[in-house]
Amino acid sequence: MRKRSLTIAGHRTSIALEPPFWDALESIAGTRGISLPHLIAEIDETREDPNLSSAIRVFVLAWYRSAPKL
Repeated sequence: MRKRSLTIAGHRTSIALEPPFWDALESIAGTRGISLPHLIAEIDETREDPNLSSAIRVFVLAWYRSAPKL
């Protein structure tokens, strides 16, 4: 687990995720042309899961499931 502290929607929060999830989030943010905190804020605003770390993992899974297959 790797823990990062970020400012999301004007407040500081710490999020603990496995390194592959951090890597995936950075890649997704880069693909979309937005910052990592902006992406996490979007996930936070739309999540149904009360746990932000779980919501992030579900978002990453859904992103890669919807990616076009080569």
